[in-house]
Amino acid sequence: MSLKLTILGCHSATPRVNANPTAQFLEIKNHNFLIDCGEGTQVQLRKYGIKFSKINHIFISHLHGDHFYGLVGLISTFRLLNRENELHVYGPKGIKEIITLQLKLSSSWTQYPLYFHELSSDKSELIFEDAKVEVHTIPLDHRVYTNGFLFKEKIGERKLDMNAISNYKEIEICDYQNLKNGRDFKLNNGTIIKNKELTKDPSNPKSYAFCSDTSYFPEIVPIIKNVNCLYHEATFLKNKEALANTTKHSTAAQAASIAKLADVDQLIIGHYSGRYKNKEDFQVEAQEIFENTQLAIEGKVFEIL
Repeated sequence: MSLKLTILGCHSATPRVNANPTAQFLEIKNHNFLIDCGEGTQVQLRKYGIKFSKINHIFISHLHGDHFYGLVGLISTFRLLNRENELHVYGPKGIKEIITLQLKLSSSWTQYPLYFHELSSDKSELIFEDAKVEVHTIPLDHRVYTNGFLFKEKIGERKLDMNAISNYKEIEICDYQNLKNGRDFKLNNGTIIKNKELTKDPSNPKSYAFCSDTSYFPEIVPIIKNVNCLYHEATFLKNKEALANTTKHSTAAQAASIAKLADVDQLIIGHYSGRYKNKEDFQVEAQEIFENTQLAIEGKVFEIL
């Protein structure tokens, strides 16, 4: 399965008629992750046909409203939909207090298990892991404590070489999983057939790095080195670099510089300031430094096969 990213919102500050704040939906190795949850995210989920029931893990980069003000509404809607599955929220220390206070004062406690995983480290750390996927934080440099997130597939099962397998009638369907797991096959006469003669290497694991609000911060490069796809905020064009420095945001050129330093395959930029009418200017500026730059556009789907 490919890595699939749907942009739900990609603008900075306040929501407008045709500009929603940050939210993304990531599908990776049969996992579904919501990344940030700006105001109106649940409307965007409905608009783009994403089932609420798929969301069991939500990652919040920081506690500025355009990145999490939609969270309590989504949590409340899950309750109204009679959700039963656990919901895990990963975000900065304080997010539990903010959300639970709103639920308490509105008498809207969830009937489903709700878990908060609060973050406070200024070092990259592993915050989610199972047999298929792991998620690490990417410490960023913003006005408040902020993390990006690195999503990485683990190396998958080996692929069966059916042409090679067909040469050995003793190999039955019940043996296939052992071959996928990397085991050799022993014939009845004792001969050992090496696994590499019966299988092919698995696909290269895919990776996605989400870098939310941050100033130009090359310290993240070792963490995101060689990722397949990088999202990096680009609030301003380079003629507003002084303002970017003051507000601890990045320009399109700076985002592209990070992508080039990290030698990523693809860069997506977003979090555009509302002062700009022509988003193509961001792409032009970034492509002068990193050619494979794409614009985040609401509803646009990016796939890595």
